Amino acid sequence: MDFTKFKGIIFDLDGTLVESNGVWSQIDIDFLGERGFAVPDDYGKVVSAMDFRQAAIYTKERFGLPESIEQIGAQWRDMARWHYTNDIKQVAGAADFVRYLHENGVKLALATASSKELYERQDHERPQDADELYEPVLARHGMLGCFDFFATTEHVERGKGFPDIYLYAAENIGVEPCECAVFEDIIEAVCGAKLGGFTVCARLNEHYRADSEQIQKNADICFEDYITLDKT
Repeated sequence: MDFTKFKGIIFDLDGTLVESNGVWSQIDIDFLGERGFAVPDDYGKVVSAMDFRQAAIYTKERFGLPESIEQIGAQWRDMARWHYTNDIKQVAGAADFVRYLHENGVKLALATASSKELYERQDHERPQDADELYEPVLARHGMLGCFDFFATTEHVERGKGFPDIYLYAAENIGVEPCECAVFEDIIEAVCGAKLGGFTVCARLNEHYRADSEQIQKNADICFEDYITLDKT
C-alpha cells in the first residue's frame, strides 16, 4: 500500500513504534513484587488500554495499596524514565518509515498513553522535570520532529477501546477519519480506531500473541515490522 495517499497517519507508541512492552512488563513485576504481589495474568492486558491515571487507580483498588495515586504514578514514572531515555529500541524500520511519511507531506500524530503525568491538574503543579516519556525515546530515534501533534489518553474521556483519542488527533492535524490511517498493536485499540472510521494497520506484537487472530480479523493491514511492511 502507498501510505503517502493518506493525508494523515496516527501512530501509537508502545509496541507500535518502539519496543517498550518488555520494559512495562518488568516495571509491573518489580512494582508489585516489592509489595508482595505476583503480576496476575490479565493485568498487563487490562491496563494497556487505560491512560496512566486510570491504570494507577485500577492498580491501587485491585491490590489495596496504601500509596496515593500520585505516589504510584511517580514511582512508575521514575522507573520508566531511564529506559525511555537510554535503551528502548525502535521497532525495526520505524524511524525510516516515519521520516519517509513526513518528507512526503503526510500529517503525523502520536496517540499514546505514555504521557505519564499523574498529577491532579487542579490540586498539584506539574513538576518541572515532568517531560512526556515519549519525547526522549522519539528524539533518540530521530522521529520527534516529524510529528505535527501529540495526543495522550489524558486529553479524552475514554481509553483506546473507543475512537475518542484518534478522532481528537485527526481533528488536530486537520484530516477526516476516512483520509487517515491508525497504527496500533492491541485489539482494544484496533477496534476503537475502526469504530472511528479509520483505516487500521496493526503491528503483530508478540506480547499480545493471544489476540493475534482477533487483531488480524479486525485490522485492515497487519505487519510485524516496518522493514517488511509493504509500502508499494
